[in-house]
Amino acid sequence: MVSWTLLRVSLELALLTKGWAQTIVVNNHIIPADASSIAPAFTIFNASSSNATANLFPGETRQLTHDILANLTKLSLTNSGLFAFPDLAAPIRTPEDCKNFPGDSVMFPGTITNAVFNLLLGGSLIHTKPLASPCFSDYKNQDSAKCAEITSNWFNDSYIHTDDPTSINAILFQGTSCVPDVVNPWATQCTIGSYPVLSVNVSTVAQVQLAINLARNLNIRLVIKNTGHDFGAKSTGAGSLSLWTHNLKEIRFYEDYEEGSYNGPAFKMGAGVQIFEAYKAARQANVTIVGGEGKTVGMTGGYILGGGHSPLSSIYGMGSDQVLSMEVVTADGKFLTASETSNPDLFWALRGGGGSTFGVVTSMVVKAFPKIPVTTMTFTLSTGTDVQVDQFWQTLRAYFQDFIKYTDAGMYSYFSLNALTGNYVWTMQPWFAPNLTKAQFEEITAPFWNATRIIGVDLKPVYKEYDDFYEAWDESFPLEPWGSNLQRAGSRLFPKENWEDQNKLSETFEAIRYVVDSGGYVLAFNIAANPKTGYPDSAVNPAWRNTVLHAIDSVSWTQEMYPELIQIWSSTLTFDWGPRWRSVSPNSGAYLSESDYIEPDFQQSFWGDKYDRLYKLKKKIDPWDVFYAQNAVGSEDFEMSDNVFGILPSQNSRLCRKKPTPAGT
Repeated sequence: MVSWTLLRVSLELALLTKGWAQTIVVNNHIIPADASSIAPAFTIFNASSSNATANLFPGETRQLTHDILANLTKLSLTNSGLFAFPDLAAPIRTPEDCKNFPGDSVMFPGTITNAVFNLLLGGSLIHTKPLASPCFSDYKNQDSAKCAEITSNWFNDSYIHTDDPTSINAILFQGTSCVPDVVNPWATQCTIGSYPVLSVNVSTVAQVQLAINLARNLNIRLVIKNTGHDFGAKSTGAGSLSLWTHNLKEIRFYEDYEEGSYNGPAFKMGAGVQIFEAYKAARQANVTIVGGEGKTVGMTGGYILGGGHSPLSSIYGMGSDQVLSMEVVTADGKFLTASETSNPDLFWALRGGGGSTFGVVTSMVVKAFPKIPVTTMTFTLSTGTDVQVDQFWQTLRAYFQDFIKYTDAGMYSYFSLNALTGNYVWTMQPWFAPNLTKAQFEEITAPFWNATRIIGVDLKPVYKEYDDFYEAWDESFPLEPWGSNLQRAGSRLFPKENWEDQNKLSETFEAIRYVVDSGGYVLAFNIAANPKTGYPDSAVNPAWRNTVLHAIDSVSWTQEMYPELIQIWSSTLTFDWGPRWRSVSPNSGAYLSESDYIEPDFQQSFWGDKYDRLYKLKKKIDPWDVFYAQNAVGSEDFEMSDNVFGILPSQNSRLCRKKPTPAGT
């Protein structure tokens, strides 16, 4: 039953001087158009339910309906038709060449539209001011103390970025349009670049529905930002409207949850819950959950939607393997449940098919597991007086030898390789052994330690034993650094079969060494996401099920380099290192959430033989192409109108449909 108590008399906009909406009349009471006082006085939302097994969060019960929109129409609310649901019986209109850009239409961003939109949202509309804007005069909020704080924490405090409505990791593709001098010492102004024009601070389903309907009806670009953790700028876009889901923080624990064939402990978590919050909740409930190693990554956002690897993957599989159900708003504005029994095709796609593609997830239910002890071990090896180059690589090769055995035992390791300072450096931070004691750890890895003694290298390992996963994770993994405009990364999933053939293993090892010898940085994970208990059918890249090494390579440059040299150095990643890694793993792929921004043949690389099914489903549930992200399913139908360094699509440009290639060309 729709409650319309607050809107029973009249609702109209009073337009005053210069077309600005200064006041709003609700029930014959004048209230300012300033959003801060609207929310408690004016609510359009309807408490209803879905077919979810877990009870909806309060914000999920507040939904937009046809009845509400009909009442807005009856009351002649200006521009209310912009928020209407689509007529599914009508043919899909011929798509425009490009998404509408600010200035293309008076409707968005437009004074009246914004006022009505903010009113219906309950005052949650945010006009973008980039995070670094206090360092400049452009937004009239210059503040030297605030600028100094932002500058000192820009690279090493991801919290300040994830807590900001628009800041993202991949600032290179954003356009580096508003950064402190620690990023660009020559910057003299702050512009919006590819940051969205407006953001919605989401707290209810109705707000998501309103934004989706507006974006679809006006053909404007819609983006979704949870935390902004992404190598590929999927959470930003010039001229766009953004849904900021970061504050959907509710967590609910179920000791005995039933969903399909599952019966056991589970959590329902809002889309904004981050890894550190999820792990704390699990510790308080005396259970363990499968999440990422990065502290500020969004647990139930793009992390799980992209698959999500974990320090526990060698035991339990991918993060997306743990999902029991999701609440999601689709491109037609509908709010629904995706699970094995409700919209199963969508549920299949959302687990590994990528974020910003099939809908906006507001919450999900994930499995929990018993409390688990962990042993960790760390060391650092560097060439120098005591360690020669040959010894360094022989030691690393001895470590590579037993990757299959390590992951079969449930182990996970997180290590880096580089020679950026002139010496080769291998940092193990950490070697992570869930459910193993120190004695068991040493027994499994004994051949490696015997090899190091023969080579003549003393690694001086440091072991720690923990009673619980939380403490092991919290102490082992550093707060992740934030992005730079001086770096690009790519990745590859190296298959188990390469370790079952010594010649292939040697070729794999040499391909990785080539990147380090060439001046690259390698971050790698000995991991297997093929648990003994099996895994559900989902859109997760099938290459993950055969992997024992996920490796990330990155290239960096300096501020002083000429753009032409940066372009050459950047191209090395994609056209030299990438082919070498693909040549030794031709039937594998890469992890879409940590990948090359211009990954060749990304469809096969990220999804293998699952891509055709994903593409068909994308066109079925989003025929309007409301959702787009770089390298997402269906993104090959679009292109950016400008590039960075010649070959990197700039999100600080128009998003346009690709024109069909003429026949015979």
